[in-house]
Amino acid sequence: MERHVVAVVGPQSSGIAHVVSHVANQLRVPLLSFAATDPALASSQYPYFVRATHDDRFQMAAVADVVAHHGWREVTAVYVDNDYGRGGVVALGDALEALRARVSYRAAFPPGADRAALADLLVRANMMESRVFVVHASPDSGLDVFAAARSLDMMATGYVWIATDWLAAAIDAAGAGAAAAAGNIQGVLMLRQYTPDSDAKASLVSRFAAKQYINAYGLFAYDSVWMAARAIDQFLDDNASGGNVSFSADRNIRDANGSALGLSALRVFDQGEQLLRKVMLANFTGVTGSVRFQLDADGSGGATLINPAYEILNVGGTGVRRVAYWSNYTRLSVEAPRLLADGGPPPNSNNTTTQQQQQMYSVIWPGDTTAKPRGWVFPNNGKPLRIGVPYRTTYKQFVSKDRSSPDGVSGYCVDVFNAAVALLPYPVPASFVLFGDGVKNPSYNDLVQRVADGFFDAAVGDISIVTNRTRVVDFTQPYVESGLVIVSTVKAKNSNEWAFLKPFTPGMWAIIGAFFLFVGAVVWILEHRFNPEFRGSPRRQMVTIFWFSFSTMFFAHSEDICSFNSIDS
Repeated sequence: MERHVVAVVGPQSSGIAHVVSHVANQLRVPLLSFAATDPALASSQYPYFVRATHDDRFQMAAVADVVAHHGWREVTAVYVDNDYGRGGVVALGDALEALRARVSYRAAFPPGADRAALADLLVRANMMESRVFVVHASPDSGLDVFAAARSLDMMATGYVWIATDWLAAAIDAAGAGAAAAAGNIQGVLMLRQYTPDSDAKASLVSRFAAKQYINAYGLFAYDSVWMAARAIDQFLDDNASGGNVSFSADRNIRDANGSALGLSALRVFDQGEQLLRKVMLANFTGVTGSVRFQLDADGSGGATLINPAYEILNVGGTGVRRVAYWSNYTRLSVEAPRLLADGGPPPNSNNTTTQQQQQMYSVIWPGDTTAKPRGWVFPNNGKPLRIGVPYRTTYKQFVSKDRSSPDGVSGYCVDVFNAAVALLPYPVPASFVLFGDGVKNPSYNDLVQRVADGFFDAAVGDISIVTNRTRVVDFTQPYVESGLVIVSTVKAKNSNEWAFLKPFTPGMWAIIGAFFLFVGAVVWILEHRFNPEFRGSPRRQMVTIFWFSFSTMFFAHSEDICSFNSIDS
């Protein structure tokens, strides 16, 4: 850069791009990279870094859609432990989390690891539960990963291997020589950046075909050179800048004592900001399609190329076949994405395509089978499932601590769980862990939250299915229906015409009768002086008292009452 450089095309790796970007920022020189895909390079920390390809956020979103499309919930990430690998796995974790999946184990290996080290790493990864492996590496070490996996019989039935676009780039660059590595990657799914067919692309490929093969990164490199050339041409023709190109020294850039780096010879490009704006305003059709930037929606000030799209390829035999496309508008689809020149969505499309609407052709998986792998097994690390059980102090018939039981717990809910597990075609090791102190019934909301936090793998008990709990965990189908019920005997009993007397005891009936006679006497005392119906011979007055009491017990009496005292009584 001491030779008055105004723009740089490259580098090819994210690690070098991190280092060179600091120099480019200090010298105000636009850095156009066609292969550095680490998402962290898009931050405002690197204002002069221009990514002339699609970053790993998009291809990891495509991987996550493939995982979710097949119903898998956990994956193992095998990646090279550098900026490129770590940044890609972070993006993969974010994409999976949005689809309620996760990276359950991260198997990182250092750059340049030999095959023995890779085999040890895969042995540890194979002890985990997930059988879905996502390989994010460079071509030199990535192919060794598959060779080690094949030697460990991990390319057999039941395994799923997904490789990011590094594998397709390596196969495309190898051309006819790719058949030599095909034996180690049978059944692998891989991604390749999608570039639509065009006359310009066909012309470029034909020119390289005689000497070497060109992959997707080669196409983006070609467009990067044209992007820089067009920006410089527009910069020189721009009247605002006057076509002046000048450099100045920076007092902050100097050699340390005894240093031979020659930093003092570096000069700052005074018009670097104007040239950077010209680069970001690129708008032309290249061999990769429409070349245009759009500002990131997160407000970071960065920009990305429009129309990120990928092909999902399946390795089989000595070649590959396409099983789906992916774009940020259509997600997974069997039809080629329609890429518009302005980067906008195609007509009648949206960015909310559900998993049920996404499509893929059938895949030939490792082991030469078309049956979808389950994607998981019980791990060989000796860790059984932790099942939380409420330590109840009441209604122990549902679930309770039981010292005599081999499980340490017993009850109706535990019996249902064990019966369901017994129906599975494979063993499910589980240990029951009591939740609570045994003095009072535990909080069931806290128990459910422990499951959501991962402290328990599941919970078994008389746990009611309510709205706030369904937001954080999944429930089985209810097997106990609660509610108000009436319990009655099924034994028939003889009844007679005096059955109506059974609700009360004889003593109670005597008290009721005496009370009504007392009421009749009080009414007679209050009424006989004013009411002629309560007068007459002594015999008639006694009959009236008894009749009034009897009629009060069973129905409305026929005698009229006149005294207000009788009404109050």
